Amino acid sequence: MKPSVFFELVEIKAKTASVFPFLMGTLYSYYHWHSINALDLILFFIAMFLFNMAVDINDNYWDYKNATGVESFRRDTNVIGVNHLNIHLIGWLDFSFTAIAAIIGLLIVSRTGLPLLYLGLFSFAVGFCYAGGPWPINRGPLGEFFSGFTMGYIIYLIAIYINVVHNPVVILDFKFYADALLSSLLTVFAISNLLLANNIADQEEDVKLGRKTLVYYLGKANTIFILKSLYVLGYLALLCSVILGLLPKMMLLTFLITPIVYKNAKAFSKNPIKKKTFPLIIKNLLLITLAETVTFILGVIFNF
Repeated sequence: MKPSVFFELVEIKAKTASVFPFLMGTLYSYYHWHSINALDLILFFIAMFLFNMAVDINDNYWDYKNATGVESFRRDTNVIGVNHLNIHLIGWLDFSFTAIAAIIGLLIVSRTGLPLLYLGLFSFAVGFCYAGGPWPINRGPLGEFFSGFTMGYIIYLIAIYINVVHNPVVILDFKFYADALLSSLLTVFAISNLLLANNIADQEEDVKLGRKTLVYYLGKANTIFILKSLYVLGYLALLCSVILGLLPKMMLLTFLITPIVYKNAKAFSKNPIKKKTFPLIIKNLLLITLAETVTFILGVIFNF
């Protein structure tokens, strides 16, 4: 398999959706408690990255397998069919990445405690059921919620947990988890919008493939309204997080990119086409998460 084909199979361009939440979770734990658990954090990054690739391989695998009767999708769209990849080899590659990630995850659990096991099991369940199983999540109306919540919040939360679990001053109570959720919502909604925009652009193809996503039930106009609203709600959550002291004031600089985010969202909304305007939503995700991370780093450096 050529490297370019492998990168397409694992959707390497979308990995910012997991890497930046990981970085921000680490920054959050250092900003509040100056806690860094370097070894377990590195192990988690390896496991997270492997499992993220496994999930994308799994998505392409099951999309190919489930596209029975729609040969044009297999032949012209799915990376496995387009590049004539061995479907059995893809299955073993998916299993290998998942198994290695699980082994590393269990090692970290043995060092940090059971809460990580529960978070990991939830992530693995979502990862497999997203495209596999009898009722794949990506064929229904909840895909946007699970993708945004799992990648934007759970990865962020795990990074925080790993860094602070051995810190005696940290209390893992409801407030701990709620504060982490509020401070991650801009990322959560930006990731959810990536899938939402993808489903809007693929509406006609999804119907042929038997997928009944959110846009199928609400219609394109209402779904586009939700997409725009999620950006607004995300920025409101960021503002509230800064006011409450959960995030440094320096992160208000993230608002400087809102004109670009608005322009991209508006262009997509007017003409939601996969190859022409969908990349603008990908850019929005990259811009938002990059701006959050850079301003968070500045906030940690200057303690402001």
